[in-house]
Amino acid sequence: MVDRRESRHGGLRAALVAAVRGTVDFSSAGRALTTMDASNYRRVPLGVVAPRDADDVAAALAVCREHGVPVTPRGGGTSIAGQATGEGVVLDFTRHMNEVVRVDPEHRTAVVRPGAVLDDLRAAAAAHGLTFGPDPSTHSRCTLGGMIGNNACGAHSVAWGTTADNVLGLDVVTYGGERVRLGRGTDGLPPRLADGLRALADGHLALLRTGFPGLPRRISGYALDALLPERGRDVARAFTGSEGTLGVVTEATVRLVGLPRARALVVLGFADEGGAADAAAGILVHRPLTVEGMAADLVGDAAGGLPAGAAWLFVETGGATEEEAAARADEIRRAHDGPSRVVTEPAGRRALWRLREDAAGTATRLPDGGEAWPGWEDCAVPPRRLGAYLRDFRALLDAHGLRGAPYGHFGEGCVHVRVNFDLSSREGVRRYRAFSEELAGLVVAHGGSLSGEHGDGQARAELLPRMYGPDVVELFGRFKELWDPDGGLNPGMLVRPYGLDENLRFGVLPRGPVDVEFGYPEDGGDFTAAVRRCVGVAKCRGTSPDAGVMCPSYRVTREERHSTRGRARLLHEMLAGEVVKDGWRSEEVREALDLCLSCKGCRGDCPVGVDMATYKAEFLNRHYAGRLRPVAHYALGGLPAWLRAAALLRAAPLFNAAVSVGPLAAAGKRVAGIAPERDIPRPASEPFSRWFARRPRPAAPDLLLWPDTFTEHFAPSAGRAAVRVLEAAGRRPDLPGGGVCCGLTWVSTGRLDRARTVMRRTLDRLDAAAAPGRPVVVLEPSCAATLRTDLPELCHDDPRARRLAASVRTFAQYLEEFAPHWRPPVIGRPVAGQTHCHQHAVLGDGAERRLREKAGLTGELSGGCCGLAGNFGFEKGHYEVSVACAEERLLPSLREGPEKLVLADGFSCRTQIGQLAGRRARHLAEVLEEALE
Repeated sequence: MVDRRESRHGGLRAALVAAVRGTVDFSSAGRALTTMDASNYRRVPLGVVAPRDADDVAAALAVCREHGVPVTPRGGGTSIAGQATGEGVVLDFTRHMNEVVRVDPEHRTAVVRPGAVLDDLRAAAAAHGLTFGPDPSTHSRCTLGGMIGNNACGAHSVAWGTTADNVLGLDVVTYGGERVRLGRGTDGLPPRLADGLRALADGHLALLRTGFPGLPRRISGYALDALLPERGRDVARAFTGSEGTLGVVTEATVRLVGLPRARALVVLGFADEGGAADAAAGILVHRPLTVEGMAADLVGDAAGGLPAGAAWLFVETGGATEEEAAARADEIRRAHDGPSRVVTEPAGRRALWRLREDAAGTATRLPDGGEAWPGWEDCAVPPRRLGAYLRDFRALLDAHGLRGAPYGHFGEGCVHVRVNFDLSSREGVRRYRAFSEELAGLVVAHGGSLSGEHGDGQARAELLPRMYGPDVVELFGRFKELWDPDGGLNPGMLVRPYGLDENLRFGVLPRGPVDVEFGYPEDGGDFTAAVRRCVGVAKCRGTSPDAGVMCPSYRVTREERHSTRGRARLLHEMLAGEVVKDGWRSEEVREALDLCLSCKGCRGDCPVGVDMATYKAEFLNRHYAGRLRPVAHYALGGLPAWLRAAALLRAAPLFNAAVSVGPLAAAGKRVAGIAPERDIPRPASEPFSRWFARRPRPAAPDLLLWPDTFTEHFAPSAGRAAVRVLEAAGRRPDLPGGGVCCGLTWVSTGRLDRARTVMRRTLDRLDAAAAPGRPVVVLEPSCAATLRTDLPELCHDDPRARRLAASVRTFAQYLEEFAPHWRPPVIGRPVAGQTHCHQHAVLGDGAERRLREKAGLTGELSGGCCGLAGNFGFEKGHYEVSVACAEERLLPSLREGPEKLVLADGFSCRTQIGQLAGRRARHLAEVLEEALE
């Protein structure tokens, strides 16, 4: 069925395609990807345009104006108040208009396009010892255009101010088609704008001088006081923070600041967040770079690296030398009457700052697993009032039966918090409105601003009269009409706003449970709640080398639909059924998930633990129910069964001979749906378990060594090596018997009924072998991760699954826990290679790092994903993406160290290294065993 709005606006799409050189996307998927930002709100656009330059922007605006269609500019889509969503045409600047045009180190300025990512600007400026001061926690994916739209701030605004403090000039196109250059003064503006702005300011001088609170984080409303003559009639500053309602920024000139040559971090512990807040303002006399606050209810288990306390201030200092930065930190530490810790080494500082930067996501899950949402994410009060405000805020939460975990920029009185609003029920939404109205009054009573960083959007614009009064709000309306008399830019924001309880994104989701296979234990068994985990902070769109594993395919394609967030948005719209109408049969969702490597990187790296690999398996299971699947699902998904049959028939030599014949191998790959560029791995002539059976069985085994499919049939040398190392460590390994399997290949291809059958059969065979209770050492990380997570989640009604999951250890984890006094041979070699993505996400690699260190194996293995990822890299159509993933980090690291030992515990990683780099990679057990000999 054709969407009526899409049909009605077919002429709009055709006109846009004819007028702009950029991308015009009116597809269901393109629209679904932009229905939401990182807020509670959802609006469905007609289409998305990614302009190539300012001419494209002007052309798109002209077409939309002709058709009477509103326009919403959008950057990284990380806005928390709803201002990056719209019902008309969304302008996406991240695809084409994303350049850092130039950096001028002499004048300390930079010119950027609106889609430029902040970290790209910071990297370009850092080459000259400079940076852009504002640095919100989304710095790896937020755009300069979005920062200008919301007047973003970040942790270092104590030292370097807000975005508005650092904008020097803006090139803007209005909805009416005027191209204007904004700076200080009105010279050069069209007479209509120049005369109107002067008249607006000069006619209300007293109101502009007295009606705007003088606090550092006053972000709410339009900054009309910047138009005062004594402030130089700074039109660019007045425009900054206008949330896309006045004009569309096509280029910006921004100020850069000098980077401190050295930094130190002092963390101060307090008994409660009120004490931390009371102390924050007093620290400003030390001229720190930042003063950030967090409480224990947000940090949780990660508090181990923090000094004692229930709340903390993170205070960063800078200096020309490390000694100077440390001395300043120590001065602050000595002035604090309580526990503290000074951290100077970069790795330690990064680890602590990561706690703070991930808070925008982690705050969405309360310690008991309950959901929490934005809405009152960033209000601000004068710093000296922060402690009193937080106590009143906590009391207001209690009065409404709500909970939240405040954190944020305590040095500037700005508080972030996510609250456990129930935004799905009528009563919950009523409570949300009542709380919002009372909290607005509380903020104003403390002399504060409803928004201290992210803008008003839909969440707070309705309440602006409480902060400013009717006269100032009337001026806001006149200011908007001066720039946008047709009301075509981002309507419903700031002026004539939507109600704060309209357009909520939760109401379109199913009310009852969705029939699924996995248990989703952390989401109450509710697939809808699992999908709802994605709040849109978009850490998955980060592309820096230290960004973890997720999301490999996005890092290659830079397409939103290939990010974890994009896939979660499509699943959300699939469940909603308004834009994506075919439910589980949706081709749009299938296409987006097709390039998901099922690496589980998001499970470990996403601040809220979105597990797209599980969601993909769930989707594929339903999508192909009762239908023929791609042949690769049978060929690769059923790999353990094929290999077991071949081993019983002792057919490995015949198979290997056949695939060594080019035409036969090519034909086999075509039939099996395997990428023609791939070499087919050769099974060993003797499986691992057959070798083990020839050995004397231990009289009293103390562990089970899991004969996973890959070790059993492709890499028995890793199994043999593990046996010898374990025995050298004084342990007695045994195998659990034939036919056990974790079910990984059936899970990854979405054949969940078959996977569950395999898993239950495995549990039965372990029972028959009287194996429960013994540690289970799994050499293949992907199989260990499947047993640890997928097994108990797919067999959630079987307590044996949880017991087996709890017994799983990696090779290094087992040695560390059960043979702590054993010392490996000292090899003394540098290493390169790959940490398996499932190990990173599910199992952790701390034990492996420590074992390598004891063995004198120096250096780091590559992060990210090797790109093969089990069946993914072998499937036809995935080869180019698979190689591109490897080229991001793994292959360059191997080229830089041809003399290094190559380590990779995962069979997929070893295969990718062998096929693409021509290097032999080995399991850690193999390297240790060779040294033993």
